Amino acid sequence: MNTQVKIAGITFKNPVMTASGTFGSGMEYSEFVDLNRLGAVVTKGVANVPWSGNPTPRVAETYGGMLNAIGLQNPGIDVFTRRDIPFLQKYDTKIIVNVCGKTVEDYLEVVERLGDEPVDMLEINVSCPNVKEGAIAFGQKADCLYDITSQIKKKARQPVIMKLSPNVTDITEMAKAAEAAGADALSMINTITGMKIDIYRRKFALANKTGGLSGPAIKPVAVRMVYQAAHAVHIPIIGMGGIATGEDAVEFLLAGASAVAVGAMNFVNPYTTVEVIDGIEAYMKQCGVENVTDLIGAVE
Repeated sequence: MNTQVKIAGITFKNPVMTASGTFGSGMEYSEFVDLNRLGAVVTKGVANVPWSGNPTPRVAETYGGMLNAIGLQNPGIDVFTRRDIPFLQKYDTKIIVNVCGKTVEDYLEVVERLGDEPVDMLEINVSCPNVKEGAIAFGQKADCLYDITSQIKKKARQPVIMKLSPNVTDITEMAKAAEAAGADALSMINTITGMKIDIYRRKFALANKTGGLSGPAIKPVAVRMVYQAAHAVHIPIIGMGGIATGEDAVEFLLAGASAVAVGAMNFVNPYTTVEVIDGIEAYMKQCGVENVTDLIGAVE
């Protein structure tokens, strides 16, 4: 039974990764999960300078998921390269660094700094508010997405994954723009914008008013968008959004994803990633699937 998948020339031992922002750089989770078993660790967003993030409260539980408005708090590229990369190098897993920024120049600075680092791929978080565009996210306008993707591709030494925002009218338009600009792969979906109100205090549950909804509640939307994008582009897709079990992961593979990432469920059960890997293998045995790649896009 072969669980290997290949994305942009990089071979992963299995198609299961961590979703950025839900796993740190794996340090805390390494007490629960053997990181060697994961296809890849996708790090929390890294910016050119430390970000303090949004004011609290920044997390709220919702039916079937959670809202977060962390604001991409991170210690910046200097600490990341000194502390996190050496930690991850100790494990036999691929390293994918999630990059965030407020301007194109911010992104390019981080991408160039990572050029000489031993990381396998870059995942570009285009859900960041674009300061120059009046805080519209880079990933919400096709021309804006094309521009930032093409500029990053000129500087990047590693394959580039563009992480698409679901908060758009037509996901296929965004997927095509990223592909046309040279993206090596897509990851999707990022969180869906939501809101929660405390009716007794008559106040917003999050200081930011709105936050990103993740967890099982968004899975049907994510599966639909992965399916649409997979039929619109020819580059690989890493699917995510509410994956809790091996069956959930297989659903994304059948919809057209080449790999999957586990996000919010890491907070509920820190063993979820490994359980998803075991679940995919159990499904393959049960259904007589020899190669996991035979599942990709195999829905009829």
